[in-house]
Amino acid sequence: MLRILYVLTGPPGCGKTTAILKIKNILESSNVKVDGMYTEEIRVSGRRVGFKVTRIATGESEVMAHVDFTTSYRVGKYFVDLEILENVGVAGILNGLNFAEVVIVDEVGPMELYSSKFINAVKKILSHSIPAILTVHYRASHPIVNEVKKTVGSNLITLNEANRDRVPNDISRKVLETLRKPAS
Repeated sequence: MLRILYVLTGPPGCGKTTAILKIKNILESSNVKVDGMYTEEIRVSGRRVGFKVTRIATGESEVMAHVDFTTSYRVGKYFVDLEILENVGVAGILNGLNFAEVVIVDEVGPMELYSSKFINAVKKILSHSIPAILTVHYRASHPIVNEVKKTVGSNLITLNEANRDRVPNDISRKVLETLRKPAS
Protein backbone atom coordinates (compact mmCIF):
# COMPACT_ATOMS: atom_id res chain seq x y z
CA MET A 1 0.00 0.00 0.00
CA LEU A 2 1.19 3.50 -0.85
CA ARG A 3 2.12 5.48 2.28
CA ILE A 4 -0.30 8.32 2.82
CA LEU A 5 0.23 11.08 5.38
CA TYR A 6 -1.45 14.46 5.47
CA VAL A 7 -0.81 17.26 7.91
CA LEU A 8 -3.14 20.22 8.31
CA THR A 9 -1.97 23.45 9.90
CA GLY A 10 -3.12 27.02 10.27
CA PRO A 11 -3.97 29.57 12.93
CA PRO A 12 -6.58 28.91 15.63
CA GLY A 13 -10.09 29.10 14.21
CA CYS A 14 -9.10 28.27 10.62
CA GLY A 15 -11.06 25.01 10.66
CA LYS A 16 -8.52 22.26 11.44
CA THR A 17 -10.77 20.33 13.83
CA THR A 18 -13.82 20.87 11.61
CA ALA A 19 -11.84 19.49 8.65
CA ILE A 20 -10.63 16.51 10.69
CA LEU A 21 -14.17 15.68 11.82
CA LYS A 22 -15.45 15.91 8.24
CA ILE A 23 -12.68 13.56 7.06
CA LYS A 24 -13.47 11.16 9.92
CA ASN A 25 -17.18 11.15 9.02
CA ILE A 26 -16.54 10.59 5.30
CA LEU A 27 -14.16 7.70 6.01
CA GLU A 28 -16.47 6.09 8.57
CA SER A 29 -19.45 6.38 6.19
CA SER A 30 -17.32 4.41 3.69
CA ASN A 31 -16.78 1.67 6.30
CA VAL A 32 -13.18 2.62 7.05
CA LYS A 33 -12.01 1.79 10.58
CA VAL A 34 -10.65 5.02 12.06
CA ASP A 35 -9.07 5.61 15.46
CA GLY A 36 -6.96 8.27 17.07
CA MET A 37 -7.99 11.45 18.83
CA TYR A 38 -9.23 14.97 18.41
CA THR A 39 -9.51 17.94 20.73
CA GLU A 40 -12.26 20.52 21.02
CA GLU A 41 -12.71 23.74 22.95
CA ILE A 42 -14.91 23.90 26.02
CA ARG A 43 -16.80 27.17 26.25
CA VAL A 44 -18.91 28.54 29.10
CA SER A 45 -20.99 31.66 28.39
CA GLY A 46 -18.99 32.20 25.20
CA ARG A 47 -15.66 32.10 27.04
CA ARG A 48 -13.12 29.34 26.34
CA VAL A 49 -12.30 27.59 29.61
CA GLY A 50 -10.63 24.40 28.45
CA PHE A 51 -10.24 21.58 25.99
CA LYS A 52 -11.57 18.04 25.84
CA VAL A 53 -9.95 15.09 24.12
CA THR A 54 -12.05 12.46 22.35
CA ARG A 55 -11.00 9.01 21.24
CA ILE A 56 -12.36 8.46 17.76
CA ALA A 57 -13.23 4.74 17.77
CA THR A 58 -15.08 4.75 21.09
CA GLY A 59 -16.29 8.32 21.44
CA GLU A 60 -14.83 8.43 24.95
CA SER A 61 -14.30 12.08 25.87
CA GLU A 62 -12.62 13.72 28.87
CA VAL A 63 -11.54 17.21 29.85
CA MET A 64 -7.82 17.36 29.08
CA ALA A 65 -7.04 20.97 29.94
CA HIS A 66 -8.92 23.56 31.96
CA VAL A 67 -8.44 26.91 33.64
CA ASP A 68 -9.54 25.36 36.96
CA PHE A 69 -7.14 22.38 36.92
CA THR A 70 -4.06 22.43 39.10
CA THR A 71 -1.26 20.52 37.40
CA SER A 72 2.41 21.14 36.70
CA TYR A 73 1.74 21.49 32.96
CA ARG A 74 0.47 24.82 31.73
CA VAL A 75 -0.14 26.38 28.31
CA GLY A 76 -1.39 29.94 28.63
CA LYS A 77 -4.19 29.93 31.19
CA TYR A 78 -4.89 26.19 30.76
CA PHE A 79 -3.53 23.46 32.99
CA VAL A 80 -3.07 20.12 31.21
CA ASP A 81 -3.89 16.70 32.68
CA LEU A 82 -1.41 14.37 30.96
CA GLU A 83 -3.02 11.24 32.39
CA ILE A 84 -6.29 12.03 30.62
CA LEU A 85 -4.47 12.85 27.37
CA GLU A 86 -2.62 9.54 27.56
CA ASN A 87 -5.56 7.38 28.68
CA VAL A 88 -7.90 8.73 26.01
CA GLY A 89 -5.87 10.25 23.17
CA VAL A 90 -2.66 8.23 23.16
CA ALA A 91 -4.67 5.04 23.69
CA GLY A 92 -6.67 5.87 20.56
CA ILE A 93 -3.53 6.50 18.52
CA LEU A 94 -1.82 3.28 19.61
CA ASN A 95 -4.97 1.22 19.11
CA GLY A 96 -5.38 2.78 15.69
CA LEU A 97 -1.87 1.76 14.66
CA ASN A 98 -2.71 -1.85 15.51
CA PHE A 99 -6.37 -2.23 14.57
CA ALA A 100 -7.64 0.65 12.40
CA GLU A 101 -7.21 1.43 8.72
CA VAL A 102 -6.57 5.16 9.28
CA VAL A 103 -5.20 7.10 12.26
CA ILE A 104 -6.22 10.70 12.93
CA VAL A 105 -4.50 13.02 15.42
CA ASP A 106 -5.83 16.50 16.20
CA GLU A 107 -3.63 18.11 17.34
CA VAL A 108 0.12 17.93 17.69
CA GLY A 109 0.30 21.09 19.75
CA PRO A 110 1.84 22.62 22.87
CA MET A 111 -0.49 20.89 25.34
CA GLU A 112 0.01 17.44 23.86
CA LEU A 113 3.77 17.89 23.54
CA TYR A 114 4.19 17.83 27.33
CA SER A 115 3.55 14.07 27.10
CA SER A 116 6.46 11.80 26.15
CA LYS A 117 3.91 9.03 25.49
CA PHE A 118 2.14 11.29 22.99
CA ILE A 119 5.44 12.19 21.30
CA ASN A 120 6.36 8.49 21.05
CA ALA A 121 2.93 7.70 19.57
CA VAL A 122 3.46 10.37 16.89
CA LYS A 123 6.91 8.90 16.15
CA LYS A 124 5.26 5.50 15.68
CA ILE A 125 2.83 7.03 13.19
CA LEU A 126 5.74 8.42 11.19
CA SER A 127 7.42 5.01 10.99
CA HIS A 128 4.20 3.07 10.28
CA SER A 129 2.61 2.37 6.90
CA ILE A 130 -0.97 3.12 8.00
CA PRO A 131 -2.59 6.18 6.39
CA ALA A 132 -2.64 9.07 8.85
CA ILE A 133 -4.01 12.59 9.02
CA LEU A 134 -2.60 14.95 11.64
CA THR A 135 -3.03 18.57 12.57
CA VAL A 136 -0.13 20.61 13.89
CA HIS A 137 -0.26 23.86 15.78
CA TYR A 138 0.90 26.49 13.32
CA ARG A 139 3.46 28.03 15.70
CA ALA A 140 4.58 24.86 17.47
CA SER A 141 8.35 24.58 17.63
CA HIS A 142 9.40 21.14 18.75
CA PRO A 143 11.63 18.42 17.25
CA ILE A 144 8.65 16.08 16.62
CA VAL A 145 6.71 18.87 14.87
CA ASN A 146 9.75 19.53 12.67
CA GLU A 147 10.01 15.80 11.94
CA VAL A 148 6.30 15.62 11.03
CA LYS A 149 6.63 18.59 8.66
CA LYS A 150 9.78 17.14 7.06
CA THR A 151 8.20 13.70 6.62
CA VAL A 152 4.97 14.96 5.09
CA GLY A 153 6.61 17.12 2.43
CA SER A 154 4.08 18.54 -0.03
CA ASN A 155 1.17 17.06 1.92
CA LEU A 156 1.51 19.83 4.53
CA ILE A 157 -1.63 21.89 3.94
CA THR A 158 -2.27 25.30 5.46
CA LEU A 159 -6.02 25.69 5.89
CA ASN A 160 -7.66 29.00 5.07
CA GLU A 161 -11.07 30.32 3.99
CA ALA A 162 -10.35 29.56 0.34
CA ASN A 163 -9.53 25.85 0.79
CA ARG A 164 -11.06 24.66 4.07
CA ASP A 165 -14.28 23.37 2.47
CA ARG A 166 -12.46 21.52 -0.33
CA VAL A 167 -9.53 19.99 1.58
CA PRO A 168 -11.50 17.41 3.64
CA ASN A 169 -13.13 16.00 0.50
CA ASP A 170 -9.82 15.89 -1.37
CA ILE A 171 -7.99 14.12 1.47
CA SER A 172 -10.85 11.67 2.05
CA ARG A 173 -10.97 10.79 -1.65
CA LYS A 174 -7.21 10.16 -1.77
CA VAL A 175 -7.30 8.02 1.38
CA LEU A 176 -10.22 5.99 0.02
CA GLU A 177 -8.39 5.52 -3.30
CA THR A 178 -5.32 4.31 -1.39
CA LEU A 179 -7.48 1.88 0.57
CA ARG A 180 -9.32 1.03 -2.67
CA LYS A 181 -12.76 1.68 -1.20
CA PRO A 182 -15.48 3.55 -3.10
CA ALA A 183 -16.81 6.73 -1.47
CA SER A 184 -20.32 6.40 -0.06
